[in-house]
Amino acid sequence: MTTLPPNAHVSSHPCLQAKLSLLRSADTSSRDVQPLVHDIALMVGYEALASGLSVKENGTDKSPLGYSYTTTTTSPAPSSISLVPILRSGLSMVPALSSLLPSPVAIHHLGLYREKSTLQPVEYYNNLPYHSSSASNPNASGPAELAIIVDPVIATGATACAAIDTLRDWGVKRIIVCAVLATEGGLKAACEEWAEGVEVWVGGCDKEVDEKGMINPGLGDIGDRLYLTIGK
Repeated sequence: MTTLPPNAHVSSHPCLQAKLSLLRSADTSSRDVQPLVHDIALMVGYEALASGLSVKENGTDKSPLGYSYTTTTTSPAPSSISLVPILRSGLSMVPALSSLLPSPVAIHHLGLYREKSTLQPVEYYNNLPYHSSSASNPNASGPAELAIIVDPVIATGATACAAIDTLRDWGVKRIIVCAVLATEGGLKAACEEWAEGVEVWVGGCDKEVDEKGMINPGLGDIGDRLYLTIGK
């Protein structure tokens, strides 16, 4: 593997690598693809959030035996974190990342697809709340302190870069990208899009994409495999 940027993190967990090998197989059915993506997302997310979050004390409580103890939450607090799945396949990773956080966080969807001839991303859906809170509109949502982008595959990196740019324009302070699989070039591109503000965590890394922009050997079209739309 070529030298990757310092903000690129490829998991070496043996159980994750074994599950990734199963996910690659053409013989793995949609019924099994979904839990495999969930499990890998959970492992990648566990590593990413262990590095990207810290512990913050937030009061006291009592145990069932009546002993007092200091309660903790994450920093940033869940109220300052947004989970951003890239439609449609990013939705498959949302339950895993949500389950790791101590309380629910806002989920903002981005719809991006690759134009077939240029392989460049086209945005077709965006539900980020662009208007910050103010005295005239106190219920409006401002940008999150931390945004967590989830998308199973980083192929050329163009989609990840477009999502990073959108969130940066929104005003987030930091971004964590979690993916199941990336290429070396795609991972490098995503890491360099905003080097000081982005950390990218992936379960595995392949060498390159083919002439159709698909990762070799990759996972196939993971969205089609997840949602049984192969041959559409």
